[in-house]
Amino acid sequence: MSEKQRSDLDLDEAREHALALEKVVNEVVIGQENAIRLILIALHARGHVLLEGGVGVGKTTLLRAFSKALGGAFGRIEGSVDLMPNDLLYSAWVDGDGKPVIDPGPLIAHGEETAVFFFNEINRARPQVQSLLLRAMAEYSADAFGREFKFPHMVVFADRNAVEKEETFELSAAARDRFLFEISIDRPTDSDIRRKLIFDPMFHNVNDLLSGVSEPLLDYKDLNAIDREIQNTIFVSEEIENYVVRLWDATWKPEEAGIEIDDIYMEDLVVAGASVRGMSAMMRAARVSAWLDNRDHVLPDDVHAVLLPALNHRVFLAPMYESRREKIMPLFVQALRDSISTP
Repeated sequence: MSEKQRSDLDLDEAREHALALEKVVNEVVIGQENAIRLILIALHARGHVLLEGGVGVGKTTLLRAFSKALGGAFGRIEGSVDLMPNDLLYSAWVDGDGKPVIDPGPLIAHGEETAVFFFNEINRARPQVQSLLLRAMAEYSADAFGREFKFPHMVVFADRNAVEKEETFELSAAARDRFLFEISIDRPTDSDIRRKLIFDPMFHNVNDLLSGVSEPLLDYKDLNAIDREIQNTIFVSEEIENYVVRLWDATWKPEEAGIEIDDIYMEDLVVAGASVRGMSAMMRAARVSAWLDNRDHVLPDDVHAVLLPALNHRVFLAPMYESRREKIMPLFVQALRDSISTP
């Protein structure tokens, strides 16, 4: 058997595990099929994720379910105005004998076993704290206790408090660009799902709910190798490449691409379009989307599947439009799809 045939068999088996994981998480967290698929793509594309959504919509439950299904450790910290960078690395307390004790902080506590790390309300933390997290995201390591802690398999998820604006520190453009996706976790609209979430006791206790994820369905330590194989195996045609470049140009100069949105003066809308890193990350995700759909090549549908979550936080709007970003960006991305001809 050739090396290519062995690789194909490995990817087929990995796909089966990935889809089994997706099915189980959809049974635990109902009504979030699109968000779950995008998180599955992000995990396999090895990209970090910003989560958008109100309080109590199930973000932590969703991430704990993924972490348990991957078999790795789950770390979490809550953002606050008094949080300091060292709080990520260690915690100090006094034991019953009055002796000081120093324990590893949430970022390094599980070391290489960390699969998912969740920073809740990251915009409540000061820029110095955000910077430490961004370094860990980029380098997959952190220095503490005179040594280097590595977490080569970690994917970071962070959400922002979008309701309360006092004592918050919004992420810089460079910080936002470090995240592969921005995914919205919305309140379910389906009537039956809403009734289940409110009235079915099964969904009232998170620990009981997660007990249904009884064993790892996909080894988190395999994800880096699976991603490398996907990126080297899934073909992107020259037509798709040209299409993506046209999309990229339109994020910078939408008026020149014929993009129009009602009540928006397009020449004043965009301050800066997507970065090189952003577009390359988007294509990594598009390859994963094609792989999950059992194809060996990328179609425009794969690009469209990841276009909004990849660009939503990367196209920087003029201040007069920024407060309406939540409504404008879906319209902007839809206009890109409608105006730029597909192969």
